[in-house]
Amino acid sequence: MDISTFPGAAPAPAPAALAARGLLRGALGLTGLTLAGFGFLYALAGVGLGQALFPAAANGSLLEQGGRVVGSALVAQPFTGARYFQPRPSAAGYDTMALAGSNQARSHPELRARLDAARAAVAQREGIAPAAVPAELFTQSGSGSDPHISPEGAAVQIARVAQARGMPRAALEQLVAQHTETRQLGVLGQPRVNVLALNLALDAKEAAR
Repeated sequence: MDISTFPGAAPAPAPAALAARGLLRGALGLTGLTLAGFGFLYALAGVGLGQALFPAAANGSLLEQGGRVVGSALVAQPFTGARYFQPRPSAAGYDTMALAGSNQARSHPELRARLDAARAAVAQREGIAPAAVPAELFTQSGSGSDPHISPEGAAVQIARVAQARGMPRAALEQLVAQHTETRQLGVLGQPRVNVLALNLALDAKEAAR
């Protein structure tokens, strides 16, 4: 006998209502699993693996001098005086909160005039012909914070830095060679020199004399 036929008995849920409840439970369960798995556990695993396998890169590739953080190997910063190697120019003034390029086309007359002036200034600073100035020393990178220059860009600055510090040119050439990074995996990118790391090593070498 069907109990629902007794007077006062609650009506049995309709099949459609049961199906809707089942779909809702499934949707809520999948949402919870997705949030917990991909929103929390996946991120936690990524952070843990990064800290375990690549702790320096995971923490910003910070560089220290005398136990004090002085910058990141991933971000360029300006240097003043003839005693230091100079990085690429920055359209944002090396401000990490306003990184950008000039957004001017190569045919823009203002850009061409600025590049000519910048090339002439570098040539005068380094005592070389304008045609001998490597491109990255007078052009700005798209990010405005490129921390590297080419080995050629470092080489043209060696004479000035050696004279300013009273160091043998050969010693600086060796230092640049030691801080020249090769292509990643042997094929990606170009040989490059991290300017901040090079200048820190330069200060350390002079302090040790």
